[in-house]
Amino acid sequence: MTVHTTQQATPEGSPALVRPLVFGVLNVTPDSFSDGGRFLDPDAAIARGLELSAQGADVIDVGGETTRPGAARTDAGEEADRVVPVIRELAARGIRVSIDTMRASTAAAALEAGATIVNDVSGGLADPGIVPVAANAQVPFVAMHWRGHSDTMTSRAIYDDVVADVRRELGARVEALLAAGLDPAKLVLDPGLGFAKDADHNWQLLGRMTELQSLGFPLLIGASRKRFLGALLPDGAPVEQRDLGTAVVSALSATSGAWAVRVHDVASTVAALDVAAAWRRGAEATR
Repeated sequence: MTVHTTQQATPEGSPALVRPLVFGVLNVTPDSFSDGGRFLDPDAAIARGLELSAQGADVIDVGGETTRPGAARTDAGEEADRVVPVIRELAARGIRVSIDTMRASTAAAALEAGATIVNDVSGGLADPGIVPVAANAQVPFVAMHWRGHSDTMTSRAIYDDVVADVRRELGARVEALLAAGLDPAKLVLDPGLGFAKDADHNWQLLGRMTELQSLGFPLLIGASRKRFLGALLPDGAPVEQRDLGTAVVSALSATSGAWAVRVHDVASTVAALDVAAAWRRGAEATR
C-alpha cells in the first residue's frame, strides 16, 4: 500500500469526492481515556471494529496499550495478546487494519496477523527495532512527534515556538527513519496533539498545519475527544460530548490537506468530511 487519499462515491453516483482516510480508533485496553474497558473482550472488540467499518472507517486502528497522560506501560506479551486475535479476525473479513504500538514485537505479530499499517506514537524512538519491521514489510509507517512516555510527557510541554519546534523535531525523525531504511513513500507524520502539548500548542499546530506539510510528507491528525476540545465546552464535558468538535477539526483538517484523521466516532466525522468535500467541489466547479 502506498500513501494516498481515498475516494468516496456519492449515493447518487456523481463524481467521487476525495477526502482524507478515516482511522477508526479501537482501544483493546482497560484504561484508555475515552473507552477503556468497553472493548477489552475480543468479541466486543471485533464487533466494534465491524461497526466502525460499516460507518465508513477506511482503517481500523487497533491498540492494546493506553497512551493517556500519566499511564504506565503495558507488558509486551499482554499487549500482543489483546490485539492479535482482533486484528486477525478483522483482516480475515477484508478490513484494513493499523496496529497502534510502540513495540517492534507487537508490530511484527500484528503484521503477521494481517495489519497493513504501523502507527507508532513514539515515531520509532521507544523501540528502534520497530522501524526495520515496518521497512521490511513495506507498509506505511505513521511517525508521531513524541518527547517521552505518558508518565513524563506533561512536564515536557515546553517550546519556544511549538510549530517550529515540532517541525524541526519531526524533521530529525524523518532523517533517522529514512537512514534506517524506511521507504519515504511509506512515511506519514503526526504532530502529536495532546502529547507533551497543552491546549494552545494543539491549536497552533492545527492552525499552522501548512508549516508541517512543508516537510513533504502526508499528515495524520489525531484530535479525537482530547482534552483541549473538552475545554471549549462547559465544565470540560464528558469525552462522548466532544465528537462534534472532533468532526469540525476533521473537516478543517481536510480543508488544510490532511492525509488522514483518527477518530472514535466515525459516523460524525465521515459526514463532516463529505460536507467539506462537497464544499470544495462546489468551489472548484467550472462556471
